[in-house]
This record gives sequence, C-alpha cells and structure tokens, in this order.
Amino acid sequence: MLLCLSASHKTASFDLLERLSVHTDSVARSIAEHSECVQGAVVVATCNRFEAYVDMDEPVTAASALGVEAALLAVEAATGVAAHELDGAYELYTGDGVAEHLFSVASGLESVVVGEGEIAGQVRRALADAHRDGTTSTELERLFQRASETQRDVKNGTAIGRAGRSLVRLGLELADSRIADWSALDVLLVGTGAYAAATLAALRDQGAERITVFSPSGRAERFALKHGIAQTSDLAVRARRADLVITCTSADGYVVTPAVLGAEVVDATAPACPVAHERTTRRMVIDLGLPRNVDPAVAQLADTDLLDLETIRLHAPLEELQATDTARALVQDAARRFTVAGERRSVTPAVVALRAHVFELLEAEIARARARGDDGRAEQSLRHLVGVLLHTPT
Repeated sequence: MLLCLSASHKTASFDLLERLSVHTDSVARSIAEHSECVQGAVVVATCNRFEAYVDMDEPVTAASALGVEAALLAVEAATGVAAHELDGAYELYTGDGVAEHLFSVASGLESVVVGEGEIAGQVRRALADAHRDGTTSTELERLFQRASETQRDVKNGTAIGRAGRSLVRLGLELADSRIADWSALDVLLVGTGAYAAATLAALRDQGAERITVFSPSGRAERFALKHGIAQTSDLAVRARRADLVITCTSADGYVVTPAVLGAEVVDATAPACPVAHERTTRRMVIDLGLPRNVDPAVAQLADTDLLDLETIRLHAPLEELQATDTARALVQDAARRFTVAGERRSVTPAVVALRAHVFELLEAEIARARARGDDGRAEQSLRHLVGVLLHTPT
C-alpha cells in the first residue's frame, strides 16, 4: 500500500517549510528502517514542498498509522521539527490518491506558479536519491516513473507545459518594473547549482549582460567558464557594487547580510560624517534560497529592496483555467491507468496459482477416468469444461 505525507505552500507556513527543508537527506532512510512493514520510501523536498512517499506491506488501517508515525519520527530526527508542530500542516494521501497527487505535483499543477518546470527535475532527483540510498521499492519505482511520463504528457499536450513560468522568471518579472535597462545592470549571482543555471538563463532572456557569479562552496570559476560569465571570490566587494543580487545556494546560514552589503549601524546622536561609496541607485536583492540565503534585515536597508520566495508566492498569477483543466484530466487518466495496472499486477500471481491448481485437479480426475476404462470422451469433456471456466480470469 502506498501513502504520502505532504506539507506544502498550501498547508504550511513558509517558516515551517523552511525548517523542513534542512537536513532532509536521512529522512527516507530513517523511514525505511522504522519497521519491517515499510517496503520503501522516497522523499521530495523543495522550496515549497516536503513530501514523504512510503510503500507499506500492511492492511490499509494499520499501514496508514504506521507509515505516518515513521515519517513524522524521521522528520523530527532529521530536521528538529516535532510531530505536534506538523498538526494541521500536512495532508495525507493513501491508496489510489497517491498516484494522482504525485502526478499532479510532477506536472507543476500544485506549484506556487502553476506549470513551473523545476519540480519535474526535483521529482526525478528524489527517485535517484532513493536509488543511491537503497530506500526505493518496486511499487515506488513504478509510481515515480509513471509520474515522469505523465509530466511529459502534460508538458507536450497542454498550454501549461508550453507557457509555464518558473519561480525564477516570476521573480524577475516582479523586479522588471523597477529596472529601466537590464543590459546596463550589474548583476551578482550567488550559487552554482541547477537552480543557478536556470536563473542565469532567465537573466539573459531579460537582457542582462553584466553577470558575475560567486559560490560559497568555491565552484564559481568552473561555473563561470562553462557559462561565459565573470566570477568573483570576494562576495562583499562585489555585492556592494551590484545593482541586482540573486541568491540560489544550498549553503547553510545567511550568505547575504546587511554587513555584506556594507551597511553600518547608525548612531542618531553621533555627528554626521561622509559615507564612502554612497549608492546613487537602489539595489534589488532576490532571495530564491530555502532555507533563506538572505538575512531578512536586509529589507530594512534604506538603499535596498528585498524580494524573497514568500513575496513571490503572494504574487503568483491566477491559474489559466482551461489549460489547468486539460492538464488535470490528463493526470486523472494517468492515475486511473496506474491503478488498473497495479491491480492487474497484484492479481496475476493469484491467477497463475489458480490455473496450476485447476490443471492439477484436472489431470488427477483424467487419470481416475482412464483407470475406470474411459474411452477418451470423459477426458475431452473435462478439458473443455476447464478451458471454459478458466477463460474469463485470463
């Protein structure tokens, strides 16, 4: 039996999701080791979502309770978020509902920005991580593979797939009204992962040309060479010159703080003194990290505007109803087919066993008929009867 414990931007606060996103690498392993009844576990953890998919070998009622217990204990051990803090902050999907939910998630229908593309890759990576850690199962493999297939069908068959916007692009759209000329903008990109590459592509689509990358993990030079941009090893110096700072790194703690941006605590009683390198334009900081990469205190700086994931979420556009309806119909159909295929898989061993048992009885009865001197007509009738009886199940 499959179940899914899901905390997302629809059910949980941004702060809670932020805490759930920390140190999640061990969660699937902890769930899988919780009980012999747990056949496997896959965890999908993104900036707006934390989900544990569990394959249970138990009757429905017992499996649900045991699976939720395993997930909550694993989450608490890994992230420090106690089970009682999650009360009312998650949804539970069981049985047939798990497939429809995951297919919908993978297709971007449950995202902050409906149709955004990053989630598909995150779902694929979740399965890859489970492979690496040895926590997947045959049924979870089938579930996640079908989710990726459904996502491709939605992408290729609906307007949502062709026009879906990412959180990165929505963030840049929100910043666009404050930027007169993207080509003249001095941009600092903090981070070098897959999200940073997507951010760089979105920046170039907007017309940005002067882009420099900084990596807290020291990978800026390789990223810069690959993408044809400048790199820096001095975050503070470069950040203070930048017109736009975008962060999307998995580094622990705040990477950008008021101090990094050159802010000083002002003593209102002290005599005024000149400020070096005073900015003549406002600086925009976009924080795409979860946990946050930017200290919220940055928003209090007089010369800086801060745009974070929570703000972007509040400005997410309304769904394109027609495209969404079409996409959901595809998802529902795929989920039905997944369920039917699963039922056939579960019935097949029983059918094979039934056929073997019936044929064993048949041969025994034929042997008895021959011993009584049957001329072959009884055998023919018996074989015909068995063939008719077994035709329907096969």
